[in-house]
Amino acid sequence: MATDRTQSESSKADQSQPLPSVPAVEDTEDVHVPPVNTPVSGDRATEDDHSVKPITYHQAPHSSSPSHSSSLSHVSTTECCADGCTCTCTGDSPNAESNHTRSTSEPVADGGTVPTNVSPDGTLENIEFTPPVENTSQDVDDGSPAERVGVPDGTTLDTPNYSIRSEMNDIETPDEKTWFMELDEAVVQADRCIQCGTCVAACPSDSIGIGDDGLPKLVKMCTGCSLCWDFCPRGGLRYERQWKITGGEDNVKGAGDPITEFSAKVDDAWRENAQDGGVVTSVLIHLLEAGEIDGALIATESNAEPWKAESFLATTPDELIENAGSFYNQTMALGNLNVKQWEDKLPDKSWDELSLALVGTPCEIEGIRALQDFEWDYQSQNAGVRAIDYTIALMCTKNFNYYKLIGEQLSEQRSISPDEIGKLDVLHGKMMAYNQEGEMILEEDVEQFHDAALKGCDECADFSGFCADLTVGSVGSSEEYSSVIIRTEQGMKAWEITKDDLDFHDLEDRSAIGKLQGWDKKKAFDSLERPFDPDAPRFIDYTDHAEQYDTELNPHDAAH
Repeated sequence: MATDRTQSESSKADQSQPLPSVPAVEDTEDVHVPPVNTPVSGDRATEDDHSVKPITYHQAPHSSSPSHSSSLSHVSTTECCADGCTCTCTGDSPNAESNHTRSTSEPVADGGTVPTNVSPDGTLENIEFTPPVENTSQDVDDGSPAERVGVPDGTTLDTPNYSIRSEMNDIETPDEKTWFMELDEAVVQADRCIQCGTCVAACPSDSIGIGDDGLPKLVKMCTGCSLCWDFCPRGGLRYERQWKITGGEDNVKGAGDPITEFSAKVDDAWRENAQDGGVVTSVLIHLLEAGEIDGALIATESNAEPWKAESFLATTPDELIENAGSFYNQTMALGNLNVKQWEDKLPDKSWDELSLALVGTPCEIEGIRALQDFEWDYQSQNAGVRAIDYTIALMCTKNFNYYKLIGEQLSEQRSISPDEIGKLDVLHGKMMAYNQEGEMILEEDVEQFHDAALKGCDECADFSGFCADLTVGSVGSSEEYSSVIIRTEQGMKAWEITKDDLDFHDLEDRSAIGKLQGWDKKKAFDSLERPFDPDAPRFIDYTDHAEQYDTELNPHDAAH
């Protein structure tokens, strides 16, 4: 770089002038230049530093021969050639001595060192290698193989969290922008998730998946669109406001007083495997055979784990009958509305023309209704969301975590093997289990299984599925009958298609449903940390929720 700068400066200077810092010389005059064999590092040597040996240059005599034109011959004084000299003395000076070799350990004039295994004239010498140690591996007996060694003080090798943004720049998170991390902090990690899957269906970037534990998981970058938070029935969705919005006028589109109510059952032989009256399966079969739907999203039993429910799209009457019955754990139903995964089972028509039915708990119906209320195409499962034309809610006071109910409460604490169970039921405040022969093997107050229940269910006041087209359950009807509540014109249409094949009469006990609805509402009032207000805005800001539930305000900036 110094040579480049000198050439650049000299190109700008008067060519008749000597180079800067270089004295003019006569042909016969010696020129003494500063020593060059100074240490590689450290301060520049001073004039009083006698340990440094000067190098003397002689101007070569002028000659008409081109070979001697303006040439400088490198010669050394006897002082230079004293012991410890680091140069090779050559030239035509009578003082020059020859065959001095460079030291391989001391610095040379250009500030570098002599390369290993290379002679002074640049010839590669014999190369010597240090042989590796044989039959010896790293000793990890005294420590963890993952232990980091030799890390400089003050250095961290951990992956930076979201707070790194504030260290890199001073850009603040935009107002009203909510991330999945907020939902995770306030709902999932707070043990309030009800496993409905609405957040998965709402995500426009397909960034939320379902973990092995049945809970929502972030599977790729969150864009902070806020939709997962807004539509979560335990997060930003004020579910009681959803009842009123879907109610419409004269109670023909949703919540409020039902259009009509019945106690009904199916007389077909397959009803033995159904829950109570088998009405849900019968309605779906009739809708399918009438061409009203192309399939129904229901629950089926996992092949790997007995009595564990999974989402399943039934497209034939046989599939519906085979999967008749109830399971007491959630399936993340709305997280399975991606119609691509069911493409091989669906008819050859455009997704816009598909028609599906959804059977789920009241919270799942609240979620799908809220998603359908907005005319946007952003959510990644939009085709499935729009395809739901019929909704059937199952009466529900609470649901359970599969592993806690089947694994801990029944298998471990009560020695009831999952393979032994032929039917589970929650009726009249009792948890009942029957074996494969239909004999009762368990009957206990359902409160004894409270530890296995989803804690988010305590905040729900929607026992009877206010947002559904049809609500079906056992409360309010005698044994072997199901109570049917019809709330919408669409629900009435489904009933008219089905009723001729049902044994039905007026609902036997409306007060039983009313009492359980009142109990469920009181429980929710006691559990909710926010006000219960059907007239408030549909969506709850995360900042308001964080204040009422005492959760982290900005978990994405707090090493979440």
